[in-house]
Amino acid sequence: MPVTTVTHLNFRGEARAALTFYQSVFGGDAALVTYGDAGNVQDPSGADQLMWGQVTADNGFRVMAYDVPAHLPWHQGENAFFVSLRGETAEEVTAYWEKLSEGASIEQPLAPAQWAPLYGMLTDRFGVTWVVDVVSEYAAS
Repeated sequence: MPVTTVTHLNFRGEARAALTFYQSVFGGDAALVTYGDAGNVQDPSGADQLMWGQVTADNGFRVMAYDVPAHLPWHQGENAFFVSLRGETAEEVTAYWEKLSEGASIEQPLAPAQWAPLYGMLTDRFGVTWVVDVVSEYAAS
């Protein structure tokens, strides 16, 4: 079963502009989901910011990005990225999660989420933050 890893960039209010720029450089298609689109608005001023975005090009270029919510700490250049690990089945993802979580700090336990059958976030024992999920199609409302 295929598993993919993609660099997941973290911004504060600039994720859409960054993904638009990367799309202009590398080509491909952009998928953008705002906090408002996903019904996950905690601060009305951030409703139009990206909860998740991705540029995927036929030449192999892939990058994800989001806008860190205002209630979470963020400083440009610090914690600038995650590694996104995506699999097709819960069994596959859970097996990787269990191994990655040895000595890790669990940021978000692996569990069903509004946008994915399983989603979790951890910082491994080497200080690398991983977002782990089962791939699912997003149905925009």
